Amino acid sequence: MPTPNPTQSTTRKRPPRFNAHRLRETLTTQFAKCLCSIFLTLLLIVGVIMFVLWLSLRPHRPHFNLASLSAASIASPADLANSTISFNVTDRNSNKKIGIYYDAVFGSVLYKDHLIGSGPVMFPFYQPPNNTTVIIADLAGAPVAAGSALSTELSADAAAGRVELRLELNSTIRFKVKTWDTHQHHLHVECNVVVGSDGSLLPESRNIRCPIYF
Repeated sequence: MPTPNPTQSTTRKRPPRFNAHRLRETLTTQFAKCLCSIFLTLLLIVGVIMFVLWLSLRPHRPHFNLASLSAASIASPADLANSTISFNVTDRNSNKKIGIYYDAVFGSVLYKDHLIGSGPVMFPFYQPPNNTTVIIADLAGAPVAAGSALSTELSADAAAGRVELRLELNSTIRFKVKTWDTHQHHLHVECNVVVGSDGSLLPESRNIRCPIYF
């Protein structure tokens, strides 16, 4: 009688039911991996498309440059109330596809944080894309009490030929992207300038870029 082979006696074929179960698990795992890969690929494509759209439609802030400013009565603070302060500012919308709606623009001029001129500048208007709007206005001078510390300081600076002023513009704007408008932003523009004893801009303040704040 032949001696049984130990290897043959310990090696058994796995039942068909077990192999089918493993096959189903393998197919399910592969399907899940394939589904996840498709989902992640679609998510990446959508993300890239949204990023490109954001770059192309992202609004750029307008650019303000001061071209000129004149405060003829700056050397005589008592006469400011009966005078005007004139200025010329260019407003550049560099967006190629985005327009800007402006509410009424209000301007003011300050000396050491004290108001010496103010008034309306422009009515509400729409600025098309890639457009430059020239803002020219005359602000009514504000009274400065004669003999006050402010009047004394202003007269001394004018006599020295160097008066530091701040022109401020305020408005509310909305960006227009085709048929869609953004929510409102409060726009605040500050132009820090220096004028001489005659109220005209000194060379260092000509054609300067004015910072803006939202």
